[in-house]
Amino acid sequence: MPIEVDARGLSCPMPLLKARKALATASPGQRIVVMATDRGAESDFRAYCERAGHELVSLDWQGDELRVELIRGE
Repeated sequence: MPIEVDARGLSCPMPLLKARKALATASPGQRIVVMATDRGAESDFRAYCERAGHELVSLDWQGDELRVELIRGE
């Protein structure tokens, strides 16, 4: 079961910070799903996952909502 993070309505960098907090409690290989509305979140998540070694599974805009799915790395 994925960890769900609701960061809708929050401005940058809060969606990423909330996701990082969830990642800190997740086990390696565990899936995290983040819902955000901040337009800057997409580039934040791309850069962060690349730097931190987490797998970015998908970034999907549905109207004004971004759904980010990632898997915690080792």
